[in-house]
Order: sequence, then structure tokens, then C-alpha cells
Amino acid sequence: MDNVLGASTTPAGEVKTKEELRSSYEIKDLGEAKYILGIKIERTDDRSIKLSQHAYSECVLKHFGMAEAKSRSTPLPPGITLSIKDSLETQDEADEIKGVPYRKALGSLMWLQVATCPDLSYTVNLLSHFAHNPGQAHWNALKHALSYIKETLDYSITYFHNSSLHPFGYIDSDYAGDVDERKSMEGHMFFVGGRLVSWASKHQETIALSTVETEYMVFTQATQQALWLTKFMEEICMPQQISICIFGDNTGAIANTQNDKNHRCTKHIDVKHYFVKEKVVMQSVEFNYVSSSENLVDILTKPLAKEAVVHCCVGIGIRD
Repeated sequence: MDNVLGASTTPAGEVKTKEELRSSYEIKDLGEAKYILGIKIERTDDRSIKLSQHAYSECVLKHFGMAEAKSRSTPLPPGITLSIKDSLETQDEADEIKGVPYRKALGSLMWLQVATCPDLSYTVNLLSHFAHNPGQAHWNALKHALSYIKETLDYSITYFHNSSLHPFGYIDSDYAGDVDERKSMEGHMFFVGGRLVSWASKHQETIALSTVETEYMVFTQATQQALWLTKFMEEICMPQQISICIFGDNTGAIANTQNDKNHRCTKHIDVKHYFVKEKVVMQSVEFNYVSSSENLVDILTKPLAKEAVVHCCVGIGIRD
């Protein structure tokens, strides 16, 4: 049995689609969507839509024996550094952590961060790198993340009816933040209707030799996502007449999108530079400066202190 959500611009289109599905499949129309895959969908009188996973989160906490644990105010301990050197090396260590449901707990967190909890994206990304051989330090960090869920049960994403539907985004990176391979962490997020619709936190595939190079890798990923959003908006009859603004905090990288200087860089960065610059010239995207303290993507690239976590969660609209 599959759960399916549908959307139509007209009542006639809705009826036609359901009739076509019924002609090939046995379906049951449950009416207006209220739950889908653990996500609660609420509609308000002002036609706003709220997405949350309170019940799912409670089930996760109960399943992994964390329902009575002390709540935490950050996804990870501030400034924590995890490494493959923290993985199991001796039989005693293996016996100590034997039977720990690391992968299952991580999978439960993954669905939260994919659906309604962007504040967990960096945590899930980081902890996933140790899933093949987790050590005690990794498990302790994962339990900290579960305790954070208890603190944030009522977080949600609300899309407001009267908000602008023109997309905009933020980007950031943590240069050489991976202590094992010295790869950088990157993140981007995009807003439509005043709230997040797309976000990602990931390790970069190659090692950057400067912060500008790191940022240019992020610029490329963000530009591709912005182009996809533009195309999607066109397909649902909402074409965008102006470029998508993307905010970043690296002035050097932003300046490179706006001039014709000769850049000494490796070939793959050179290609990324001209791809991004081409889209800037075509006015598909534009990059503007935002101070590091106001860059909301910080939460996707590094473990933050409580005040910074709260600032980002309020800024991206999952916390009041």
C-alpha cells in the first residue's frame, strides 16, 4: 500500500486525476491530507500550512529509550570534534558498544532532517560518516542529538498564504572542517513562501586549497538548486521574472562572480567559476553579502553554541 499526496490548480483537474488513477488502480480517497509518513499537516483559518513531526519524534524517543532523558539545547555539543580515530579498535571497545542501535537511530534522525528538521542536517551528515564502525564517542553524540529532539518536539515549518513566492537562499561552508580528510563542509538552504523548501548539508567531494575555493564549490551547488527551483516554479505556472538572490559571507568569492579577473585555480574550480559567472550574467542568480553572524546556514556546517542554534532556528522559521 502506498500513500500519495496530490495537488491541482482546479477542482476539475483534481477529479480528472482521481478518475484516471481509479481506472488503473484500486484507490481510497482520504480527503484533505492530515498526515503523511509521520508528517502532520495542519491548515489555519488564514490559509497557512504547518508541517510538524511531534508524534513521530515522540515515537523515536520512546523506541530508543530516550523518552525520559534530559533534554539538550543543541543538536551536538558545541565545538565537538569527531573522527574515525574514535571508532572501535579493540575487542573491549567492541564489547562495550555491542548491540547499540546506532544505524537504526541514525535512520530515524535522517527522516526528521529530510522532512521538517533542517537543524538536524549537519548532525546526521556528520554521524553518517561513522555508521560502518561507530565508537562510544559517536554513540554519545547520537544520544545527545536524540535528547535535542526532546527539546524541540514542537518545532515546525509554517508556509504563510500571503508571503512572497519568489525564492531566495543562503550558503556557507566550514573550511577543512573534516579532521580526517580535511575536506570542507558545505550547506545551502532556499526559501519560498517565507519558509524553507530545500536544504542540504554535505562534505565536499574534493579538498579545497582556500576558503574562496571552498565557497565556489558551494556557489555551484546552490546555483544548480536555484535553477531547479526556477524550473519547478515555471512548471506550476509561477514563472520567476527576476533572478534568485543567494546570500553568502565570503566577499572574495562573491566578487569573483562579478568580474573578469584571471583566476589561478585547478581546472574543476575554473569550470565551476565560469558556470556560476555565466548564470550571474544571465541574471538567473545573484550573490549578495550577509554577515557571518546573520548567515542562517551556519547551523548546516558546524556544531554551534545554544545562542547561535536558537538564532538560526528562529531565522529559518522552525522556532517562534
